[in-house]
Amino acid sequence: MPANHDSWGTPVPLPAHTGSRRVPWESLPRPVKAGIENVLQGTVTEATGQQGGFSDGLAVRLELSDGRRAFAKAVDTVAATAVGAFHRREGAVAAALPPGVPVPRLLGTYDDGDWVALVYEDIDGTLPAQPWRESELERVLDALTDLAERLTPAPRLPVALPAPRLGGWERLTNHPRALAKLTAIAPRAARELDLHLSLEARLGEATAGDTLTHGDLYPFNILLTDDRVVVVDWPHAWVGPAHADVVMLLGSVALSGIDPEPYAARHPLLAGVDPEAVDVLISAQAGFLLAAACSMDSTGDPRLEGMMTGLGLASLRWLSARGGNRRGQARRVER
Repeated sequence: MPANHDSWGTPVPLPAHTGSRRVPWESLPRPVKAGIENVLQGTVTEATGQQGGFSDGLAVRLELSDGRRAFAKAVDTVAATAVGAFHRREGAVAAALPPGVPVPRLLGTYDDGDWVALVYEDIDGTLPAQPWRESELERVLDALTDLAERLTPAPRLPVALPAPRLGGWERLTNHPRALAKLTAIAPRAARELDLHLSLEARLGEATAGDTLTHGDLYPFNILLTDDRVVVVDWPHAWVGPAHADVVMLLGSVALSGIDPEPYAARHPLLAGVDPEAVDVLISAQAGFLLAAACSMDSTGDPRLEGMMTGLGLASLRWLSARGGNRRGQARRVER
């Protein structure tokens, strides 16, 4: 698989799309299996682990004795406290999304205080190909326009939403070990830290809005069916500008070696948006990803670290190209 490298730092292979800490159905405690079957009112006869995503725990497609299918995810909240909190919040968000939103229907939950499980309708779809195929990318970008329209204004939810997973440059400056790691893997980003700190200072205004955004919109959270684009895994949803998810997704396009800018230039959700406000989001996304990757220790998931590093560097490449394009346009106007 080709390496992803340029002046932004050390070559980073395009990483796999699944974390390394998944739990198979067979390893679930019996009460958790029974709880999932109780939600489904049926007996599981086959469980197939699914690719995509990086959370600890179970992620399986289930087949029942009566032929029905479902999808289930579950985690031991004692062993993975943060993931447990994500699952509980995701369940609350999924249950409150309005009809017509292209998400899997939540069938029910199981929560015994230690284990929490979410059970969804099965979506007969596949992850988008990586590197991106143009036809699939166009489908997803079109679907994001409809998604934003359906979620503006943001629906009322029975759970407090987290701050957006954006920004991290200032946090890096306060952690010498993480900053040293950034210097090793992305020396140009370390040299341009002041630029990113200045952009991060504008994050509050750049994230203002009234649209419920997914907040983690990467290819491993998208399923393509014959006629639908379905967006899964909503624990990191937040309320912000309608274009936020488009900007996040286009960062993954850069990871595929594709220039995101032509897609951004013609996307309706970005029409009329201040280019510098978009720069703030791109930089903040890279800052979150690289700060998280650089802060991981030896106990972290190496696949997750690889994905965060690759996506963070790709976003920086896009940001740099946008700045270069604007400088070139300014020079042409001056002439």
